[in-house]
Amino acid sequence: MSIAAVIFDLGGVVLESPMAVFAAYERELGLPPHTLNRGIVAAGARGAWARLERGELSMREFHVAFDQENAAAGVMISTELLMTRVAAESGVRMFVVDAIRRLRAGNLKVAALTNNWVSDDQNHKMDVLRGEFDVFIESTRVGLRKPDVRIYELACKELGAAPQSVAYLDDIGLNLKPARALGMTTIKVDDIHTALAELARAVGFALSA
Repeated sequence: MSIAAVIFDLGGVVLESPMAVFAAYERELGLPPHTLNRGIVAAGARGAWARLERGELSMREFHVAFDQENAAAGVMISTELLMTRVAAESGVRMFVVDAIRRLRAGNLKVAALTNNWVSDDQNHKMDVLRGEFDVFIESTRVGLRKPDVRIYELACKELGAAPQSVAYLDDIGLNLKPARALGMTTIKVDDIHTALAELARAVGFALSA
């Protein structure tokens, strides 16, 4: 089945990756690499990060909860400082927006599927990007977050596309697994330029000038 729709993660794909901010903060504090992300994964669906992304915590509540969660693991951080830096560094990759415009001009439907949170900065970025997509799904607004399979099913339903006709890009391998299990063509974004080249091959036309 040919590709009829493309779903993009935002952070690390359309936006600069917050993982670079995490890595820099870990180095500053003398923490082993990936300490923060491993803690988020270990905390699972009931952890502070997951609750933030499902819209269950305000940003202020999250600052307290994530500080406490890390302190319980012996990791002393300032979540407020971390999130301020994430907001400042996660700018829009306009060359990816150009690729999205080319996809839509080529009669493919395009969706955003993002785990995110509510903040003035985040809301502004979402408002800027929303019009670039046919479908725009934010975890904090639907109460589901990746890798819950239901959020991928929701994206396909709103696109009106069978999973087998969808390509999905994400920079987190864990978030690709449910999409792949549903039958989507998945593209792991380690280098965004390489990923866009792979997507161009999948859809059959160029995504850059």
